[in-house]
Amino acid sequence: METLARFGPQIDALEAFTRDRAVLLDLVRGLDADEWDRPTAAAPWRVRDVVAHMIGDDLNRLSRTRDGHSGPGPRAGEALTSFVHRINDEWVQVTQRTSPRVLTDLLALTSPQVLAMWGGLDPGVLTKAVSWAGPDPAPVWLDLARDFTEYWVHQQQIRDAIGRPDPGDPAVVHTVLDTFLRAVPHTLSAHPRPDGETLDITVDGAAGGRWTWRCDGQRWRWAQNPGTPGTLLAFPGPEPLWRLCVRMVEPAEARRSVTVSGDEALAAAAMQIVSIIR
Repeated sequence: METLARFGPQIDALEAFTRDRAVLLDLVRGLDADEWDRPTAAAPWRVRDVVAHMIGDDLNRLSRTRDGHSGPGPRAGEALTSFVHRINDEWVQVTQRTSPRVLTDLLALTSPQVLAMWGGLDPGVLTKAVSWAGPDPAPVWLDLARDFTEYWVHQQQIRDAIGRPDPGDPAVVHTVLDTFLRAVPHTLSAHPRPDGETLDITVDGAAGGRWTWRCDGQRWRWAQNPGTPGTLLAFPGPEPLWRLCVRMVEPAEARRSVTVSGDEALAAAAMQIVSIIR
């Protein structure tokens, strides 16, 4: 019950991950020579660097989670974010002499192994924290969902770079939003409200939905039976929300497309949400 209150209802992200990885592989296989070298929003990375990074993430995940292999950790005094950025960049530099064909073949090789690994794990077991959802140990299902959304965002960076919009499978996009919003209680941890006050986020469209949290006077928790919204943030569609969560747009820009009713200060705090490691 405590896990439910902190992290919300379980997300079954494996199906979305499986469907989206097939879409990703089709996209990568269809890249032409010019597209492989296009700059992306993950500057200074090009498309080829983003693909290499995803392969590195696959290899790292298989080594750590499936095989129990631990590589070198952070250096003395090195923050987690700095460590992650450093090892990501080191891997991308190593792959500079790797051809697009080899990168494509490697992604095709690691993909089914990663999906099979996740499918073999108990989703309810507690594991390491998902940093943007809070410092407490998180269930495997949230770690899986976080993993899926990272790859999905990298795919969007590639699509933005080459001008090929996402076909937008509603079930996949809904899973992305549902995952990202697991960051809301942690985002609001320094913004308590009187016992019983609620916050709702709604997103229009087939991929959208409604999510509700209630404060107990100290902490924000997931609400299972939403009633009349106290404070409401209404997004016109998925894109403004997911881009906000990964800082592909800043809160001030996203705010222009959101309708807010209720506590403006609480709404502003909620829009500081970040659902990635920065």
